[in-house]
Amino acid sequence: MKSFKLLFPATCLAGIFAITAFMNRKNNINNLQTAKDSSGIAVVELFTSEGCSSCPPADALIEGIEQQIHNKQIYILAYHVDYWDHQGWKDRFSDAAYTKRQSRYVEWLHLQTLYTPQIVVNGASEYVGSDESAVLNAISDGLSHPAKQLQFTGTVEGNKLKIDYTAFAEKRSALTFALVQKSARSEVKAGENEGKTLSHVQIVRALATAQTDEKTVLLNLPADFSQHQWEIIGLQQNNGNGHITAAGRSAVQSPGASAN
Repeated sequence: MKSFKLLFPATCLAGIFAITAFMNRKNNINNLQTAKDSSGIAVVELFTSEGCSSCPPADALIEGIEQQIHNKQIYILAYHVDYWDHQGWKDRFSDAAYTKRQSRYVEWLHLQTLYTPQIVVNGASEYVGSDESAVLNAISDGLSHPAKQLQFTGTVEGNKLKIDYTAFAEKRSALTFALVQKSARSEVKAGENEGKTLSHVQIVRALATAQTDEKTVLLNLPADFSQHQWEIIGLQQNNGNGHITAAGRSAVQSPGASAN
């Protein structure tokens, strides 16, 4: 009973703090939701892992943004990197290609090392993924600057996704297309998050790069692809400094279907 009496207030306080943090996050995101519409974009790239105990708060942050923000040009991409896979738990969504993309940001942003959770906004600035205030401010800033909308369509052809696109004529730029699974849950049975059920949104499941002077690129579909609750996000990015100059999204089309 004595232990219970000592533990109960601490448990209550922890619950109060958690509720307060949730309400503050909801209010902050709502403030972003009600901000004046603009022609800007905010590409939010999260580098995360199921094997990283610091990552769930960052996953929760982008989940809140994804669920509460509507009619905004916000593009969320969650890359599950693979360098945590040797720490006791292999993330089923991890891929070396996503670690390679994060490594490009180490070069572009003149960083010392890779780390998780990391959020990069518009290829121009990076933050600890759980730093809610900094991330929301960066999103707001991105939306306030006019940007271009990338136009493309994606059609399933067998086990491939054919993406037809029209790029902007910009020097030293290239395109990146991501096939995104809208949501998933994982029960983690080992590693730093052992025993937790993790919720994910906007999971990058496949990635392809393309040149601006081409018109089509093919992307391999994952074995568990089902078309529903998936989307394609495309980016045009400066190869010199990593800044993203255009972005867009498209639903995945069946053969013969018209684009949305």
